[in-house]
Amino acid sequence: MTSTSILFQPFEIKSLKLKNRITMAPTFLGYAGADGMVGDLVLDHYREMAASGAAMIVVENASVDPIGSGSPFTIRADDDRFVEGLGRLARVIKDQGAVAVQQLNHAGRFGFSKERLAPSAGADGGPPGEMTPADIDRAVEAFASAAARVEAAGFDGVEIHGGTGYLIDQFLSPLINRRRDGYGGSLENRLRFPLRVFEAVKAAVSPGFPVGHRLLADEALPGGLGPAETRLWAAELEKRGVAYLSVMFGTYDSFFLPEYVARERTEGYMAPYAGEIKKAARGTPIITAGRIQSPPTAEAILEAGTADLIGLARVLVADPLWPKKAAGEIAEPITRCEPTCMLCMKRVMAGKPAFCSQWSKDRREAFLRRVGEKPEEVQQTAG
Repeated sequence: MTSTSILFQPFEIKSLKLKNRITMAPTFLGYAGADGMVGDLVLDHYREMAASGAAMIVVENASVDPIGSGSPFTIRADDDRFVEGLGRLARVIKDQGAVAVQQLNHAGRFGFSKERLAPSAGADGGPPGEMTPADIDRAVEAFASAAARVEAAGFDGVEIHGGTGYLIDQFLSPLINRRRDGYGGSLENRLRFPLRVFEAVKAAVSPGFPVGHRLLADEALPGGLGPAETRLWAAELEKRGVAYLSVMFGTYDSFFLPEYVARERTEGYMAPYAGEIKKAARGTPIITAGRIQSPPTAEAILEAGTADLIGLARVLVADPLWPKKAAGEIAEPITRCEPTCMLCMKRVMAGKPAFCSQWSKDRREAFLRRVGEKPEEVQQTAG
């Protein structure tokens, strides 16, 4: 593939000028400190990702509220004391010539805090607790305040995390949201909280500051949220000036189902869902991800008009030279993300910083020593 491919044509998102069509999709690896601060591990990782040649780097989710943090090792943006570290992170990315975007999130029922909240209470009234109207107002304000911090830190844009089954999705889901007030029931009601969040974030940042959205196209669960409703959701975001939609498929409730696992091993498996959203929001840039391993697959997706931009997540972690190899700047073959490997997810779910089984042995062992683990005591291969 040459630099004349559509994959390497420039692209604009609002005021952002992207040098090519490759982005890094947000990928949580658990590199933040236990206090949510940005440290050297985070900075070194994103320096490498930004140096890859990808045009836009979307940093993994930063929590807008301590009770909405999905892990003790999640980046935080819920207080002004985090702005300095976020600023260092933005500079590291921009110094490498990439556009820097920070994703914001509230994990809702997937928060690790015992005080976690969600649209509806857990079974038998146990955790999570059901959000009161006041809790909803606080969550909206938390997103808005965090977005203002992201802009103050020097990022080029902000992305609201409406994927993976987190709080935004929990309000949208007819399976999870069992409320009987104005935030539950009909799609119009289930959209009320997500739209309030988007509008509050837009109001909290400067005019023209890009606000993107990670959009769940399908829960991949019987009776769950699907394209018939998410196309309408995408259209509402387009009306309100969303900068882009980064489309995904599936949640933590479906990720481990056999049918999902089988589909997830297929290259470009999320692209059809991006195509569905593209039909509803034709004037909005669409990003698709989903194990896009090969440059020809990425090129075919763009040529077909299924999406406007390619998102690389675990694929870029497996081979940070993917864009340069795709452009022919480096002759070595691309190191593929192993479809049957769950090592990075297993590490994250165990509360440990993730690494890739496809890294060289020397790199894996150096990483483990850096994070205080003994390489000889850690499984380092796929499985």
